[in-house]
Amino acid sequence: MSNSAGHLCVDASAIINLNASRCAPDILRALPERLLVIDVVVSELEEGRKTGREDAQMLAGLLQAQLIKKESLGEPESTLFEALVSGSAAATLDDGEAATIAYASGHSLPIVLDDQKARRIWQGRFSHLSLRSSVDLFRHAAVQRALGQERLAGAVFNALQTARMRVLVEHTRWVTALIGDANARVCRSLSQRQPRA
Repeated sequence: MSNSAGHLCVDASAIINLNASRCAPDILRALPERLLVIDVVVSELEEGRKTGREDAQMLAGLLQAQLIKKESLGEPESTLFEALVSGSAAATLDDGEAATIAYASGHSLPIVLDDQKARRIWQGRFSHLSLRSSVDLFRHAAVQRALGQERLAGAVFNALQTARMRVLVEHTRWVTALIGDANARVCRSLSQRQPRA
């Protein structure tokens, strides 16, 4: 457990959002925690190569630069993983989210999840552990200092436009203030929450 200190587990959506920001290396260097990605998530992103997605290639570069660390499930985590991918649709997750939850819970680590169902399952079973979203990575004070207001706004807008980054209701005001009302209106994950004129 000692080698898990200062780590943060992320699922595929967080990796995709960071890649889309076009600032991933600088964001990862600024964050005080080192991001962990499970090999199941890496394989999931590799599947995207067939449809022309570049996230696996970009992640490979971040792994090679040691800005993200790859981990694998051990025996106890594998049992939880199997439970999370088996059963009714309402209670199961895709492999990447299930693997991330299994590893994070097994090592008592904070986790970054954007999917609504994955967040609900985490909160229902592991509420004693920290839960964050992709937006929380951008909102981190160290990231704001490292990028500056203008570059951060561009990074968040890129993630919203390119990756359709999910924004929790409680983050909508911060995101809108950062990127501006005009940009917020053209982002699908924000536009439905904008007040009507």
